Amino acid sequence: MHTIHKTDEAIGFIPLPGDKGKPVTVIGTDAIRDGFDGMCLQQMINSRMAPGVTDAVLNPDGHVGYGAPIGCVMVSPTHIYPGPVGVDIKCSMSLLQMDIPEDAIADKRTRRAIINAITERTPTGAGRGQRHVAKGRRVDKDLGIKAVTEGASKAVCQALGIPPEWADRCEDSAHTGHDGTSGALNKRLEWILAQQRIRNFADKIGQLGSYGGGNHFGECEITRVADRPSMRETSDVFGLKDGHVSFLSHCGSRGFGNLLATAQFKDLERKFETWSTPYPAGDKKLVYAPLGTPEADAYIDDMSLGANFATVNHMLINALVLEAFHEVLPGTTGKLVYFISHNIAREEIVDGNKAWVHRKGATRAVPGGHFSLHDTPFAATGHPILLPGNPRDGSVVMVARGGAERTAWSVNHGAGRQLGRRAAFRALDQKSVDAEFDTSDILTNCRKYPLDEAPDAYKNFPEVLRSVEAAGLAETVAKLEARFVIKDAAEADD
Repeated sequence: MHTIHKTDEAIGFIPLPGDKGKPVTVIGTDAIRDGFDGMCLQQMINSRMAPGVTDAVLNPDGHVGYGAPIGCVMVSPTHIYPGPVGVDIKCSMSLLQMDIPEDAIADKRTRRAIINAITERTPTGAGRGQRHVAKGRRVDKDLGIKAVTEGASKAVCQALGIPPEWADRCEDSAHTGHDGTSGALNKRLEWILAQQRIRNFADKIGQLGSYGGGNHFGECEITRVADRPSMRETSDVFGLKDGHVSFLSHCGSRGFGNLLATAQFKDLERKFETWSTPYPAGDKKLVYAPLGTPEADAYIDDMSLGANFATVNHMLINALVLEAFHEVLPGTTGKLVYFISHNIAREEIVDGNKAWVHRKGATRAVPGGHFSLHDTPFAATGHPILLPGNPRDGSVVMVARGGAERTAWSVNHGAGRQLGRRAAFRALDQKSVDAEFDTSDILTNCRKYPLDEAPDAYKNFPEVLRSVEAAGLAETVAKLEARFVIKDAAEADD
């Protein structure tokens, strides 16, 4: 069993076997640290000791994943790793702030009408796309190709009815290929389609503007800005409106990204077998490719294609949500606050050197004054950090502080699971979960709320937030209070 050594209230480390190298940084209070299981800690050690990895961080939401834990950061200047990105490439958060006051949705009938209007436009559930809803956007093959190779370009946004200025509110509005060009992505996609690695491209592209299943959701919120002068100023830059309705979305690259990611795992596993290369810690999910090799270039291209899908997916969902609100409450306007990923590898500067920062269930956290935010709307404040908790305890918008430098400018991506999906079905009571939503006056589109997505299936969110703030990584700008939730209703009957 690996021991976490405490160095501060919410900071600790796990030494490597034989103290060979920089230890794993651990973020979390005593309560959080005590909740990490042995497999999660072992995966963290395995990830840190994998070839080319120089830094590794375990965040307070950390739990067992495939190869690397969900809720971790891995830094490598020499290698790219698919595992610490995962199969849902660029799973992300976005927040839409609207101009309507909270009183406008106080009536349950109004909220129910908005739920219906949204689900007529943004389908949920595995395999479901725009053709499954009455008022969605139809995306043909040509437009789909532009979306996955250009991201949220002006042409793609205009074709889908997305405000082009929303691209300025994205962590990355577009991803390029391994050589920094979109041409590399076009060439790669042509090869993928010719090889029939994605045989149902039209169906997968038709999933743009959809949530999917699992832990993905759309959630109507009331924005509560922190009552501190500095946070009120930051919230103005972010575009937050205290006491007004906002909408938080969580989803990723859907079936398209999943196919790209799973094919990459298979490709690299075959290479490892051909070369008789040992897997790190014997784990196939920690396959890798040295940067500059054809294998690394192929992975970066595929990751970028999936990431562009995820970006356009979020932008389209937000446009459709705004359209739904406008249908029920005419005159409603809204602006994108931010769009930020928590399943991606990005080339960044770490300790003065270029390196690939892999964030798996982790999100970027860069404070004001950092060079990477130059020429963005957030140069002075730092960018918004969107952390989902659960409908009962709320979610938050945060802003990074200087302490995040010790975590490669990263924080957790949310609360993190404490119960596996099967364990949640065994441990939680359906009637109690549904009654809690009724008591809190939170509506859903589900006949029964999915037990594996119930608030108590996740870690104590206030304690997770306390860990982040006590470690000096970020500070809360606003709290988001749920008023209704859009989930995959089919999940409830699992």
